[in-house]
Amino acid sequence: MSRLTIQANSHSYDVVIEAGIRHHLNQWVPDNYKEILVITDQEVASHYLDDVINSLQGRSVHTHVVPSGEASKSMSQYQVLLDKCIEVNLDRKSLIIALGGGMVGDLAGFTASTYLRGIDFIQMPTTILSHDSSVGGKVGINHPRGKNLIGSFFNPVGVLYDVETLHSLPSKEIRSGYGEVIKHALLSDRSWLEDLLETSFDNVRNARLIHDLEKGIQVKAGIVEKDEREQGIRKFLNLGHTLAHAIEAELGYGKITHGEAVAIGILFSLQLSERKAGATRLPVGSYVNWMERSGYPIHSIQTLQPVELLKRMKVDKKTVDHRVHMVLLKGIGEPCVVPVGDEEMLAELERFLNEVIQ
Repeated sequence: MSRLTIQANSHSYDVVIEAGIRHHLNQWVPDNYKEILVITDQEVASHYLDDVINSLQGRSVHTHVVPSGEASKSMSQYQVLLDKCIEVNLDRKSLIIALGGGMVGDLAGFTASTYLRGIDFIQMPTTILSHDSSVGGKVGINHPRGKNLIGSFFNPVGVLYDVETLHSLPSKEIRSGYGEVIKHALLSDRSWLEDLLETSFDNVRNARLIHDLEKGIQVKAGIVEKDEREQGIRKFLNLGHTLAHAIEAELGYGKITHGEAVAIGILFSLQLSERKAGATRLPVGSYVNWMERSGYPIHSIQTLQPVELLKRMKVDKKTVDHRVHMVLLKGIGEPCVVPVGDEEMLAELERFLNEVIQ
């Protein structure tokens, strides 16, 4: 078992990483909650919802299952969840448990943050990707014009991470999760990065998962504890995300996973870092080899148009005075934010897409 404490502005909370924790939740969920609503998606429900319900015996537990996929992070599903909260009479002494990946965590967390002006919630991540989204207090839903444009900062009262749930993930979800893991390595630790670039996803064991998840969470925690509301260094956690969000929106949410899009966005950022941030020791070639070996869908973006991607990027939350601000690297562990003008960005996107097509 691994246990970390996150120091948020509003309160501190623990992240517990343990195999099988879903089978003894009464040990970790305080008994003062009158009602509990477990929110999950169809795929996760078929595997783990009964385990969670059984481990909360003696409690008043309600459940709600949303359709799987990023499309559920929507205004319509948010409305359905608010209706459910009212239907089961949740009050301010109630608890929401978000059982699932990043989509469920964001959607359930946003519901918790706004229902009755905020009730407690616990994150129970079931994907590698959600090691990133479950920590730091960002919750929200998508708008048709952009990802995560509607949301708030609202920290959970705890994160309970059962690594056994990760072994039922399809290969694309493992790729997706490691897109965020490798981002944390790029922001912090060359030796960890080099180790990851040699990693095969064919047989990732619990010890390796716990190691990588704990290191990733530590990197994120170290940043968000200093800048919870993204006024400064928290922006560095968006490495690869400005283009990734544009790719997701332009392809249609769910066509590729968030982490796969982030991995592609990171490649673009690494190449741009050499041009705009003076980076000279970035392992771009090793990173491309790792992406190809691991099956990242690089060629999925070859039909996208630079002009349309730029339009999406300019809706990104990091845009200032209508200029795209990119998170780049001067070196491993040396992030920076660099504004890029429209004409230069269009040229860089065209170059990048042409290289992908080749």
